Amino acid sequence: MDLFDYNQQSSAEEYMPLAERMRPRNLDEYIGQTHLVGKGKTLRLLIESDKVPSMILQGPPSSGKTTLATIISYLSEAEFIKLNAVSLTIALLRETFEKARDMKKLYNKRTIVFIDEIHAMKSNIQESLLPVVENGTITLIGCTTESIQHDIIPPLVSRCRVFQLQPLTDREIRTALLQALEDTERGLGKLKLTMAPDALEYLADICNGDLRNALNALEAAVFSTFDSDVVELPAVREAYATRINTISTNDMYNLTSALCKCMRGSHTDGALYWLARLLDSGVDPMYIIRRVIVHSCEDVGMANPNALQVAVAAKEAIQFVGMPEGRLPLAQAVVYVCESPKSNSVYKGINAALQTVRDHRAYEVPAQIRDGTKTYINPIDNPGAVIQYMPQELKHTRFYTPQNAGVEGKIYVKHQEKRTK
Repeated sequence: MDLFDYNQQSSAEEYMPLAERMRPRNLDEYIGQTHLVGKGKTLRLLIESDKVPSMILQGPPSSGKTTLATIISYLSEAEFIKLNAVSLTIALLRETFEKARDMKKLYNKRTIVFIDEIHAMKSNIQESLLPVVENGTITLIGCTTESIQHDIIPPLVSRCRVFQLQPLTDREIRTALLQALEDTERGLGKLKLTMAPDALEYLADICNGDLRNALNALEAAVFSTFDSDVVELPAVREAYATRINTISTNDMYNLTSALCKCMRGSHTDGALYWLARLLDSGVDPMYIIRRVIVHSCEDVGMANPNALQVAVAAKEAIQFVGMPEGRLPLAQAVVYVCESPKSNSVYKGINAALQTVRDHRAYEVPAQIRDGTKTYINPIDNPGAVIQYMPQELKHTRFYTPQNAGVEGKIYVKHQEKRTK
């Protein structure tokens, strides 16, 4: 390294964001994820023994996925190649595979390929990984913030160990912030500043587990603090004034599931909370109202047929007025579904009918109700007429069983009276 290289490196480190400078260099410095890398845990033992298998690390932003892969690169004797899925091509992958084969053949050295944002790879590019992961040409470490079930092809998932990382807790965020303030080598320790307790609590809470954002906000707050050796709450508020509620694909499905289950369970407050989370995170309201329409039939159904009308009207209203006003008809539809009596008889009925169709051959339509038949009798004009509506083989089958709830209670009573006759 000559003088110019040294100056360039020193300059790069000086202007490097605090979050990057404070990136842990070993497992002892690593914060969080004790269920994976705590003392005696399987993944920690695999890393320390340099026996890491192909794996996919899934978790929210700034939960430590890239840092964990970087630590593996420091501790492993293997060749470590870092790629980003956003700009990855088949040609670059093939070149990487050839290098890995050469390393194994010439030096008996394995290759770890780290692919960040692996969910961004198209399916056909993901498929190119299958043979080299399976035969051990490479050890794959993939990182993703998205849903493994929806964004990674199943054959690749089956060839990897999946490790789920959790959002960092407020306590873990506070620990990292204090370390950054005290570290004189890579952090802000040379400034000899402390942080007011309320400022520390505020930043640990508002960052939503995103340590990268918290550290960079701390750095901004520190350099906006003059004539004081304490970082106060107003400086932190200016550096990080708005809570960012971004969500991944996996989060969106979980939040949607929570909303649906609250509607089914008639828990209105819970449904409004999860609805607000979805809306605040920028989820398309049309995606949400489609779920509300489905549940107005699936969970309310005949107990209150008006629920479907309210949900469809909400869809029309959202399209007509747009957002943010569209949140009102959407919330009204959610509340209506929550507060309505529940019946899933329609859901059970159509599912039972479909299952019967799939389990049996296609039965003939009874002659009396075929198109163009001369033997059909209009039951409205002839209430006592006997008509064969079902195939002979299914004449005793019942798909629809009304439940004694809401409006459907009247249908329930009618069916009960028929059975007693």
